[in-house]
Amino acid sequence: MTNAKLQPAADLARQVSKPYPNDSAAYREARTALLAEEVELRRHIERVAAQRRALPPGGEARDHRFLDEQGRELGLADLFGKHDTLVSYFWMYGPQRERPCPMCTAFLGAMDTPVRDLTQRVAFAVFGRSPVARQLAAARERGWRNLKFYQTVGDDFARDYRGLAPNGDEWPALDVWVKDGGKVRHFWASELGGTQDPGQDPRGAPDPTPLWNILDLTPGGRGTDWYPKLEY
Repeated sequence: MTNAKLQPAADLARQVSKPYPNDSAAYREARTALLAEEVELRRHIERVAAQRRALPPGGEARDHRFLDEQGRELGLADLFGKHDTLVSYFWMYGPQRERPCPMCTAFLGAMDTPVRDLTQRVAFAVFGRSPVARQLAAARERGWRNLKFYQTVGDDFARDYRGLAPNGDEWPALDVWVKDGGKVRHFWASELGGTQDPGQDPRGAPDPTPLWNILDLTPGGRGTDWYPKLEY
């Protein structure tokens, strides 16, 4: 965002709000008020993104190890490729799971096509505790073609970065890493788990899952008892 003085959101909304066919006056008034809130939300998202980018250096990561689909052992630093930023997602598909987590699957399914664009700017890696061949089998079943999968060597990474609870439960983990000279630092992770308000499921801010963002545009919203499934 620039430092220029911003026009009040309500004024902007009134300027651009135009009725669609057969809108009632009550609908258009309510929609204009909502439009002003949407402008404020967009501005808030920009402020949060700027605050995130301004974070001081995060903690240095240990030399966690991973296996790629050829069985080669790689360090975290090796996964950056030509970039200085790596986005990683730890999904809930450990060896004890017969099937991958449907919510993780919904998120990764939405990433498989845009990851080709994302990786023009940053590296992107998917981590799991299952062998890569098993992860790839699930990916091919879903029709995914572009995501890169890696098996964690041991559980230190998952424990360090909140993908594995002390009782053995798995949790999804979205993380961003940066190269700082010869070091890899943890830049950001979603830490909103446990902060949800009454009646809400855990969610990001903004939520990175397109599924929920589209449902939030509809009259029924996310609902209270619906989740994606692996099969319908």
